[in-house]
Amino acid sequence: MNYHIEKGAAESAYLQLYHRLRADIVAGVYPHGSKLPSKRLLAESAGVSLITVEHAYAILCDEGYIESRERSGYFVAYRAGDCFPGASAERVPAAADFRPAEDEFPFSVLAKTMRRVLSDYGESLLVKSPNNGCAALRQAISDYLARSRGIRVKPSQVVIGSGAEYLYGLIVQLLGRKRVYGVENPSYEKIRRVYQANGVRCDMLRLGADGVRTSELTRTEATVLHVTPFHSFPSGVTASAGKRAEYVAWAQEREGCIVEDDFDSEFTLSSKAEDTVFSLEPERSVIYVNTFSKTVAPSIRVGYMVLPQALLEPFEQTVGFYSCTVPLFEQYVLAELLRSGDFERHLNRVRRKRRRQ
Repeated sequence: MNYHIEKGAAESAYLQLYHRLRADIVAGVYPHGSKLPSKRLLAESAGVSLITVEHAYAILCDEGYIESRERSGYFVAYRAGDCFPGASAERVPAAADFRPAEDEFPFSVLAKTMRRVLSDYGESLLVKSPNNGCAALRQAISDYLARSRGIRVKPSQVVIGSGAEYLYGLIVQLLGRKRVYGVENPSYEKIRRVYQANGVRCDMLRLGADGVRTSELTRTEATVLHVTPFHSFPSGVTASAGKRAEYVAWAQEREGCIVEDDFDSEFTLSSKAEDTVFSLEPERSVIYVNTFSKTVAPSIRVGYMVLPQALLEPFEQTVGFYSCTVPLFEQYVLAELLRSGDFERHLNRVRRKRRRQ
């Protein structure tokens, strides 16, 4: 057992260790049923931390190469005959291509939560999700928004979907295709493309220093306004308090609707998060949209929107029949991260780190 881990290499230490262990398991150095070195022994031998070994072992467990036995350690579960004929033993699995960014959610916490959800919920994870998302996640999001964003809504106002792009499509079906949709210019290009793919006309509204210019709001024929009030991409513009109030007044005057895209707000450096447009007018004209792709991991394709009370019945009548596009397993994992405080602890760690930079 001699695993050399290169310090400062592009590949993280736990992935280096994972690759070496996997190669030895496949090559038969550790045959089926044999016990792997203890985490402490392997950490000392490789010159890495216990957490690094835990990460490597966790991936091997997830991929079925090894299994953990309570109070006994880790044992090889891989058999050479498990491979498909002709498959290369050296083929790199998709997980090995993952390069976690420094600000991404700790893999060890995520893996621990996944294992706990599998253990606690068991076969009930195979049941079909309610159309708007499971009650546990909708309740957890409702509680989180009240704590962190000053948004106080009922779980019945929360709709779960597989990312913001999917939710934009539901919004188009809810509000209608005959409307003109006002979109920030510049903005994330995919927003416009998704709307246009759903058959609506977009009017690109120029941004000023504090949000969409007043002259553009006056000029446009749009009755739906899609805005990113905090740190709009790629301009970095954050709407002022006065501009947010102007958006609400604009929607009320036109009997229109605002889609508030809040994708980057959790990582604000301010000790107090910016007020949302939704919190200014939570009853009629603002739909709040956010996702977990930036705060947890890009592979977590889970988003949610919060509907104002006035749109709940129209939503149920128009698109409420759609099945939820997110598996129950992922929903329960996210609910547990929110309930346990792990999600907010991660956000606070990232904020503290960014303030020091």
